[in-house]
Amino acid sequence: MRFMIMVKAAEKSGPPPKEMVDAIEKLNEEGQKSGKIVVAGGLAPTAASTRVRSSRGSVTVADGPFTETKEVVGGYAIMDFASKEEAVESALQMMELHRKLWPAWEGETEIRQTFGTEDYTREGGSSQLKSDGAGKK
Repeated sequence: MRFMIMVKAAEKSGPPPKEMVDAIEKLNEEGQKSGKIVVAGGLAPTAASTRVRSSRGSVTVADGPFTETKEVVGGYAIMDFASKEEAVESALQMMELHRKLWPAWEGETEIRQTFGTEDYTREGGSSQLKSDGAGKK
């Protein structure tokens, strides 16, 4: 099963300490060698970002920073695991690294299983997740 793991924190957390960057780099290398990590990385601050929104029949574009945002996704990984429990264990490992190497940092990790169009059926004019609910690799 494929999962997206998103690391969220206050945008003003600042850059991580070198020890944290080194530890994450090592984890990423190990994950790529084992085939668990599909892709992983950090994200630019909202000041360098753009939102494209569809609302009430209109599409709008807004450049950052987005002042109403309290927490932002600062890092992500798309990973292959045998189970959700394995994905949670991986997120716990990442949070332990944050606690140990960047003790002042506060944030959370969100784990979401990914689905592709092949995981949906069209019934009654609307799409719904197939009854088994399992995303494919």
